[in-house]
Amino acid sequence: MTRPVATIAVARTIRSDLANMSVVTNLPVTAVLGAGAWGTALASLLAAKGVSTRIWAREPEVAADIGIRHENRRFLAGFDLPAELEATNDTELALRDADVVVNAVPTQHIRSVLEPVAPVLVAADSSISVSKGIEMGTLATPHQILGEMVVVADKVVALSGPSFADEVAACEPTAVTVAGVGAACVRQARDLFSTTSFRVYSSPDIISVELGGALKNVMAIAVGISDGIGFGRNTRAALIARGLAEITRLGEARGSDALTLGGLSGVGDLVLTCTGDLSRNRNIGIAIGRGDRLPDILASTDKVAEGVQTSIAAREMGLEAGIELPITNEVCAVLHENKDRRQAVLDLMSRVQRDERWK
Repeated sequence: MTRPVATIAVARTIRSDLANMSVVTNLPVTAVLGAGAWGTALASLLAAKGVSTRIWAREPEVAADIGIRHENRRFLAGFDLPAELEATNDTELALRDADVVVNAVPTQHIRSVLEPVAPVLVAADSSISVSKGIEMGTLATPHQILGEMVVVADKVVALSGPSFADEVAACEPTAVTVAGVGAACVRQARDLFSTTSFRVYSSPDIISVELGGALKNVMAIAVGISDGIGFGRNTRAALIARGLAEITRLGEARGSDALTLGGLSGVGDLVLTCTGDLSRNRNIGIAIGRGDRLPDILASTDKVAEGVQTSIAAREMGLEAGIELPITNEVCAVLHENKDRRQAVLDLMSRVQRDERWK
């Protein structure tokens, strides 16, 4: 998406204001693992704030682009990145002397990237996961994957909420939630990321924050399919509302608090991802709704849409917990079992009638 010159100018002004804020002491050295759009936007935010920040990119050319041109043309084109932001293709170098590690690696690849450097993760003051998904096979969320790497639970924090990377990079007002069981690390993460354009709330409910961030992607694909078929706002609103009910049912079965899922990382992120034009998951759904094949859609982009694989993991979660997830099940059937998209809608609408509050 091309941004108006005026918008870019405002963003640069705000970024300059952040860089010239009163000096904040004791900012931790931070390593961001993952130079996709989201990781790059957050690394840019931190570096502009004056945090010593180093970002790791899997692709050498992306690391070079960030380090030399101060732009990530592959994943976040059109945004000037702070010259102070360091970039590398070497994981160990990225993590050297890091007090805080930010995990922005797509969920399905966290183990392969982080396991080789697990001792460094253990030594860091905290690990902040900003990935949104559920691991295939294990059904683990990012903070649980990090926990299996012997990272102490108190040191793991999750950040999630309604936040497109492009808009964060443009310094547009955004609000998110950080959550974890360790109050000190949650406060550290909240203070680390907070700026005049990026407001951060805190929560102890990390399960809800991660599940809300993961499952909304599945619902966004469902809404996209509906939009692609040509259905209107009634259908979209129904899918969002019933999607939230589905997320809440599964979340409560996994220990979530429904109040958290009614906040930024739940309903806030759900609405944004289901309605925003920048939503990768919704756009995949739109293409499916118009009749495109999933393999062709995925082959046309190098950006990750977590909802595609999360739909399978979420369905397995529901089966394991004995929770009925009709929207998730139909998304899985359309994406992975070649079910006709219109038949999926018909099957959803023809289900047995029940009380709206049925669980």
